[in-house]
Amino acid sequence: MNRDKLKQLLEGVKDGSTDIDAALNSLKDLPYKELGFAKIDNHREIRTGYPEVIFGEGKTAEQVGEIVEFLLSKENNVLVTRVTPEMFTEVHSLCSDAVYHEAARCITIRRREPVYPDTNIAVVTAGTSDLPVAEEAVVTAEILDNKVSRIVDVGVAGIHRLFDQLDEIRQARVVIVIAGMEGALPSVVGGLVDKPVIAVPTSVGYGANFGGLSALLGMLTSCASGISVVNINNGFGAGYLASMINKL
Repeated sequence: MNRDKLKQLLEGVKDGSTDIDAALNSLKDLPYKELGFAKIDNHREIRTGYPEVIFGEGKTAEQVGEIVEFLLSKENNVLVTRVTPEMFTEVHSLCSDAVYHEAARCITIRRREPVYPDTNIAVVTAGTSDLPVAEEAVVTAEILDNKVSRIVDVGVAGIHRLFDQLDEIRQARVVIVIAGMEGALPSVVGGLVDKPVIAVPTSVGYGANFGGLSALLGMLTSCASGISVVNINNGFGAGYLASMINKL
């Protein structure tokens, strides 16, 4: 249940079009639904504006399926991150219009018509190897009703490729920049645009990359202003934050 639906329900009780018992029935799963292995936070969208997202990693396919089935009963859009093919098979058996985003390792199900802001989000990657993290950010932002443009493979080893894309990047309300190796690209972009930059370090790189730690530290110590940094490989976190900024 979101704020608009709650408001409609309360107005219905006020004007007599909804009786109290029906209203109580609509609210029976607030603030959360107990499933035994999980407590589904039905109050989250009222508090934050976005429904709960399912983190698939560590869950069984059956657990993911049961959570998705409950969320669908509430007519929510559904996003499941870090999924396996087995999880998608389980979800698809419950919902034939579920979409598996293989590169992003995500499942989405849309139950509400999107309402897009006029502005958009740009997702910029340093290399092709960063695309799985980028796609997680894109899928997240899109299911949260944002228009997204992709600018791929414009890392600092060939900086002229970035300059060719600057006009498109500068048109965005917020820019997500994703890079592995030494993580230099967000600093470069941050020095060229007047929009907030969300930096995402990835674990792409050789030994001294330390699984993304070198990129993370490079981004945290950037001398460019207006950059925030999320965790290593956290495309979801970047897409979610970018959506919040894009809708301010």
